[in-house]
Amino acid sequence: MVLTQIATFDRNFAYTDTVRRNAKKRRMMKELFDKINYLKNVMTSVSTGGQRIQNVNEEYKKVYRDVNTSLVKLKIDNPNPYSDLWEWYGKWSSGEMPQYKDRRAYLINLFKDLLMKIDSLDEDREKELEVELEGWDRIERLIGEIKTRLNEARNEEQFQAIGLLCRETIISLAQEVYDKNKHPTLDGVELSNTDAKRMLDLYIAVELSGGQNENLRKHVKSTLRLANELTHKRTADRKDARLCSSATINMVNIIRIINDENGTTPNTA
Repeated sequence: MVLTQIATFDRNFAYTDTVRRNAKKRRMMKELFDKINYLKNVMTSVSTGGQRIQNVNEEYKKVYRDVNTSLVKLKIDNPNPYSDLWEWYGKWSSGEMPQYKDRRAYLINLFKDLLMKIDSLDEDREKELEVELEGWDRIERLIGEIKTRLNEARNEEQFQAIGLLCRETIISLAQEVYDKNKHPTLDGVELSNTDAKRMLDLYIAVELSGGQNENLRKHVKSTLRLANELTHKRTADRKDARLCSSATINMVNIIRIINDENGTTPNTA
């Protein structure tokens, strides 16, 4: 039993490490996307009566080098041949693009495919390591809805709604695995059907007894807090929603691993 618990603990944290690595990759892709947009915006500005080249060229060249290095690592061709804004000046002032609208159209076309490709790679990294959720139909539906809403959300209210879905998923997860006969309270008082945190705390205390439970308890607590905060955060944005969604899916998968390793059958009550 002890060896099984240790193996399960190791698998849980190997999974968590994978999620962290995926999160780091997503941050890198987001930063790359933003840097490419920065180059495009600066090129637009200096060629349409905005910023002066001498004021922004050094920063532009630095960001260009960062972008180019990242694209080489990703084995993606860099469509922007202008590593220096004076090179871009030579292009637009040659007579090929006499009007501002010509320069804007050129830059939109220059960066369009690259930005779409980077955005697509970022979406691919949303696919976390999945665990089979057979028998947990409601939870599976809720996770599917979270992913759908995350792709569609554009404003604060829609991001807040993802927090509600995450909280509902956590409550449903707790109801699925908690058994009052196997996971009794210390004071003998029956739990509320929506007391997700205590249900999961009691579940983990029994299914993974010992000091190693501390990190899992912290994960449960922080995930619930993320969901509750996102639900009420009036300035909620995509980053908030992605963090909350990732933490919720992570927790579902960890609990399912524990369930599977300990041979616990889904709660059908």
